[in-house]
Amino acid sequence: MIEIPKDKQLILFDGVCNLCNSSVLKVIKNDPKDHFLFAPLQGDIGQQIISKYNIDSQETDSIILYNPDFGIKTKSSAALHVAKKLKFPLNLSAVFFIIPRFIRNWVYDFVAENRYKWYGKKEQCMIPTPELKAKFLD
Repeated sequence: MIEIPKDKQLILFDGVCNLCNSSVLKVIKNDPKDHFLFAPLQGDIGQQIISKYNIDSQETDSIILYNPDFGIKTKSSAALHVAKKLKFPLNLSAVFFIIPRFIRNWVYDFVAENRYKWYGKKEQCMIPTPELKAKFLD
């Protein structure tokens, strides 16, 4: 399976989504302790994890947080687990864990369903700059 360092978590994201790509860049900019690595859902690593955890890619197609120790987190839970590791004030977003998951995921799904319409879509997955390449696995 996928080998990632013990102190890292892997964010799988929709590599052709403009919102997802800008979110990845925001995480990189606000992750001073270097907690995260990245891979597109469409790549080999993303497909391996989707297969291993039997994830319905029609249901979850925008973000998956993977850690070999705890498995996966999806949708709003993945986003909030990422946010709590980021710099202030983004880490304050973790307060939204108090909202029941079904409500958080309803909002999350609404945004995810409209992300291409609102933010656009690329023809191919983002290619990281040479400075960022070490943060990407695929």
